Amino acid sequence: MMQPAQRYVVLDTETTGLNARTGDRVIEIGCVEMIDRRTTGRHYHTYLNPEREIDAGATAVHGFTLDDLRDKPKFAQVARDLVEFCAGAVIIIHNAPFDVGFLDAELGRVNLGSFTDHVQDVIDSLGFARELHPGKRNSLDALCDRYGISNAHRALHGALLDAELLAEVYLAMTRGQDSLVMDAEPVVRRTSSGGASDLSALPLRVLRASDEELLAHEAVLDSVDKDSSGKTIWRKISAPDDLQAA
Repeated sequence: MMQPAQRYVVLDTETTGLNARTGDRVIEIGCVEMIDRRTTGRHYHTYLNPEREIDAGATAVHGFTLDDLRDKPKFAQVARDLVEFCAGAVIIIHNAPFDVGFLDAELGRVNLGSFTDHVQDVIDSLGFARELHPGKRNSLDALCDRYGISNAHRALHGALLDAELLAEVYLAMTRGQDSLVMDAEPVVRRTSSGGASDLSALPLRVLRASDEELLAHEAVLDSVDKDSSGKTIWRKISAPDDLQAA
């Protein structure tokens, strides 16, 4: 039986500052829907009146002041729309504890519980990136550069734009998987009858090394063999039986 498609929502927020516990608020929410490793075109996006001043450091990141947002809805007015859009989905967030902490605080103010009460799971793409690329920069900009995703149009942070970029980044980080969730065991596609998929009909392009490339390869092998004082064994393993006997 075909498994139902898994729904993912890539989410990002912008805020008035860094600490939800001391009263900082959400000023923008952007969400992008993905199903079967494809963005669907559905998204949720809103700016919010935070009902408080915005730290200068935060304004330097996203460009907004309180005056820019006074006419926007308050979180209480959009809370149920956000919950309905995210309901039951696996949520992907870069540095998830930060955003979830803010969403928990906002939802708590309107008596809607915590964010994780409404979703299936939350994936922290920053933690995942750190496992894939230990010791390297794993900001969204750094990951865009690493995976060749253009972010030239990103002069300032914006929740919807960042969610769109993160969707591309996360698909690139999980390329080759059947699911966006990392599994402990490799996934093998199988037909509905349980047997391995027949790939014989697929057009496969075979690229063979040129004579120059083969000579360059042999030169590298010779160098490694010399450096190891003749202790390499791959030529003995790969050579035909008649050559080994000679």
